[in-house]
Amino acid sequence: MVRILFVCHGNICRSPMAEFIMKDIVKREGFPDQFRIASAATSTEEIWNGVGSPIYGPAQRQLQQHGIDYDKNKRARLLERRDYDRFDLLIGMDERNRKNMQRLFRGDPEGKVNLILDYTDHPREVSDPWYTGNFERAWADIYEGCGALLRYLLENGGL
Repeated sequence: MVRILFVCHGNICRSPMAEFIMKDIVKREGFPDQFRIASAATSTEEIWNGVGSPIYGPAQRQLQQHGIDYDKNKRARLLERRDYDRFDLLIGMDERNRKNMQRLFRGDPEGKVNLILDYTDHPREVSDPWYTGNFERAWADIYEGCGALLRYLLENGGL
């Protein structure tokens, strides 16, 4: 089983989109039982009194527009140090996410921390649609990254 945790700043836009896009892709490709996929935040901004915010409306709409099922009860959750041992890959959306993960994990001795678009032919960051307002661009980048990640795992014996 491959255990993947997608990570972004607040866990209400990019990382939950990646979680549900990846779940959809592996289901369509016939691998749903070979993955455990989740998402988390590096910040507590979307977690109040222990309760996380739901997926942000425009991110939900992107999932809906593209026919992706998602858990409507999904709530933001904070990345924890123990996640390093609980997941095989910890996939951030931008360099700030990567740096925050490496700080929390006190490094990355097993090389588990990467960015989602590192697996593509054109590595780059997924810009935060919370600030840009461009949820379609974030969708396209995340979809590209999830597809490339699955290809990488298939080609490199990850499955």
